[in-house]
Amino acid sequence: MKGLEQATGLLAFVRTVEAGSFSAAARLAGSTPSAVSKSVERLERQLGIKLFLRSTRSLSMTADGAAYYERIAPLLQALDDADEVLRDASNARGRLRVSLPGILGPILVDALTRDFVALYPDIALEISITDRHVDLVREGYDVALRAGEATPPDWITRPLGKLSLTLVASPAYVERAGDPASLDDLAKASHIRYLLGSRAFPIVFSDGTRLETKGALDTDSGQAMRIAALNGVGIAQLLRVAVADDLAAGRLIDIWPAMRLAPVPVQALHAFGRFPPLRVRLFNDFIAAALAQHLTRH
Repeated sequence: MKGLEQATGLLAFVRTVEAGSFSAAARLAGSTPSAVSKSVERLERQLGIKLFLRSTRSLSMTADGAAYYERIAPLLQALDDADEVLRDASNARGRLRVSLPGILGPILVDALTRDFVALYPDIALEISITDRHVDLVREGYDVALRAGEATPPDWITRPLGKLSLTLVASPAYVERAGDPASLDDLAKASHIRYLLGSRAFPIVFSDGTRLETKGALDTDSGQAMRIAALNGVGIAQLLRVAVADDLAAGRLIDIWPAMRLAPVPVQALHAFGRFPPLRVRLFNDFIAAALAQHLTRH
């Protein structure tokens, strides 16, 4: 009986945190605010800690409550998701919160809203487009797509392949600054550099040569790099798939096309362990298929 009471208290606690009040949690559970509050109080007594600070007008988590929620919420979500392992794709449902890198956002959002939504109408998509590396567990994301960065050891990685990088600049920049004729010329040119934290990524060629460059503009956004390149700020190292239309239209020019850059691995991450929910597996399969035509074999 004690285990059942604790499970009830855990559900009441998590629902209250996510809904923001006992009243809102009660509405979600089809219960009463008093019953939800009492379940949380019993859980607090069993744990010997205060999870909430209560007043007549507000309800806020204690530091212990916040730490407990971070550990418990993913476990309860995993229980909710467990039955999805047995479902087929036609029964896929639930909210799917995903993080996509900005430079790939336009390509992937087009495919997701055109095809994925039609294939799986009962999956409610929530898409965040950011180049920031989100914390899947702490921030409540189901899956994140990343290019190039190593994976935290406690998250599950699905490698999707590698995408080609290219050096590009606008015709106006090339006319003004000239085409670099050597590595030394390239190093001295004006560059639009990608930042991760405080670190600017170097240019890395497929033969392992690394070139440190001077930043005319540094940013943590691939999309901002593309716009700056279009506006003639300098040379940008970008995913070829993200600038393919610009190259075809002549808005950007390949700089040193004969010198191949080291490709970037792309991976999908989740924190569900060996058995992710069906909606996550379907999303990863879809993204893998959407990117397949753009992957490089080199």
